[in-house]
Amino acid sequence: MRIAIIGAGIIGASLAFHLARAGASVTVLEAARPAAGASGHGFGWINAGFFLSDAHFHLRLAALHAWRQQERLIAAPSPSWQGALCFEDEGAGLDALQGDLTRLGAGAQVLEGAALAALVPALASPPRRALYFPQDGSVDAAAMTRALLSASGARVLAGTPVRSLIEAGGRVSGVRIPMGPIAADHVIVAAGTGSAALLAPLGLALPLQTQPGLILHSEPVRFRLGPVLAAPSLLVRQAPDGGLITGLGGTDAAAALDLLRALFGDPSITTRQALTGWRPVPADGLPAVGQVLPGLSLAVMHSGVTLAALIGQALAAEVMGQGPEPLLAPFRPGRFHTLKEAEHGGG
Repeated sequence: MRIAIIGAGIIGASLAFHLARAGASVTVLEAARPAAGASGHGFGWINAGFFLSDAHFHLRLAALHAWRQQERLIAAPSPSWQGALCFEDEGAGLDALQGDLTRLGAGAQVLEGAALAALVPALASPPRRALYFPQDGSVDAAAMTRALLSASGARVLAGTPVRSLIEAGGRVSGVRIPMGPIAADHVIVAAGTGSAALLAPLGLALPLQTQPGLILHSEPVRFRLGPVLAAPSLLVRQAPDGGLITGLGGTDAAAALDLLRALFGDPSITTRQALTGWRPVPADGLPAVGQVLPGLSLAVMHSGVTLAALIGQALAAEVMGQGPEPLLAPFRPGRFHTLKEAEHGGG
C-alpha cells in the first residue's frame, strides 16, 4: 500500500514508522526539513494531566502507555520518565483538578510541606501544595522525529512543498509537488499549521488557533531539577547537559528569563537560545484525526508530543484496514466539516 504523509513533524514521523512496520510503502513530504515546525520548537512534555474532557484524558493516558510500547521498538532517543509537579493552579483551582483526576483514576498525588520541598529543593519559594504525576515524562521531540523517520525506512522528500491534493469524484489519489504528481493509495495530512490550506480547496474545514509558543534554553545551572515543573505562567524541565528548558505562551524571551530566575531565586541563570514556534491547535482545542475522504486522512493536534506514539499506532492501523480505534471516535475531523456545511445551508 502506497502512503503519502504530508509533514515531517513528530506526528508524521510516528505515522511513517508504524505504517512501514505494517508493510506500507511510505513517502514523507516536507516543505522545509524534519521537525522544522512545532516539533522542533516544543517543550517535549509527555503527560495526561492537562485535558479538556473525560475522553481527552483517556486518550492522553493511553498515549503514555503507547510511548512505553514504542520504547521497545525504538531504543533511542528514549523519553525520560522523571514525573511532573503541577502548581500552576492553587487553592480552589488545584482542588477542582484533583477532584477530576481522582474521579478518572489518574493516580496523581498531592504533595505538601517537607515532601514537596524535598522533591524540588531548588525552588526559591515552594508552593504550599502541588500535584505530582509520577508517570509523566519528556522527550527531545526533534531528535525523536529524526529517529522515527530513520527507523521507518520511508522515502523522505525534504524541501518539497505539496502544492495540492489530487482528488476526483470525492476520492484522493495522490499529491502534486513542484516536480510533478505522486500517486498514493492513501494520503495523510499531518502538516501542522499548513494543514488547513491543503484541505480548503476540497471544501473541508479545519479551523485552527495558531498559537505562538516560546522555548527558552538556558546555559547549564548548578542545581539538579528532578520532575517537569508546571508552575504559574511557565513550564520548566532540565536537559541532560544541565541547562533548563522553559516553555510559555507568547514571544517575550526577556520575560521568560525573569520568571525563570524568580522561580529558582537565581539571577545567574542566562539564556543560551530562545525559539518561537507556532502550534497547530484545532479551534475546540481537541485533536482532529481520522479519515475525511476516501483516500485521505488528517492528523493535527496539540499536544503532538504527548499523542505521537498513540496516533502513529492507531491511525496506521485504521489506514491499513484494521478497523476504527474507539479512543479516536470523539476526535474525528468531521465535526468541523459539518459546521462548514451548516454555514452554507448544507445538511
